[in-house]
Amino acid sequence: MAQTKNNLKPQDIVILLKIIALGSKTWFHHTVAQELGISQSEVSQSLNRSKYAGLLDDTRKNVNKLAFTEFLLHGVAYAFPQQPGAIVRGVLTAHAAEPLNQIIKSNEKYVWPYARGLERGQAIEPLYSTVVEATLRDKELYELLTLVDAVRVGRIREKEIAKKELEKRILNA
Repeated sequence: MAQTKNNLKPQDIVILLKIIALGSKTWFHHTVAQELGISQSEVSQSLNRSKYAGLLDDTRKNVNKLAFTEFLLHGVAYAFPQQPGAIVRGVLTAHAAEPLNQIIKSNEKYVWPYARGLERGQAIEPLYSTVVEATLRDKELYELLTLVDAVRVGRIREKEIAKKELEKRILNA
């Protein structure tokens, strides 16, 4: 029974990507919580789960980039799968968003549902409900999350391009 509280949750991926997006900037639990629209206690619990999974170091401040990249490239699509849904208004994601839309040309659009979104496309449920608002304020986080979505929902070509870009961005951050 105690095992389940250590299982990763989708928001753990969002928080780890936020830490990577912050780069060398100093951060605190409350600032990450505020920027992501997640409670401070949830951020703390998330960091504990990520440490338990080997995705954070013992200080809970530094992402284990090799392990995290491996998880994103080979596990995220299975742990947090997603299928495109109905046509809705929202914010572009996956191959329809930057940076992949510069490489992949497609008429097919995927969006995170968002009432004030400017695009229409097939709905992709974001990893966490506050992702859309958080990414409107953080371009780096937005691009990392759209790459992860491409891995979660893309076809083989889209997935491979997204994986290469994720690997480059995370390991060189």
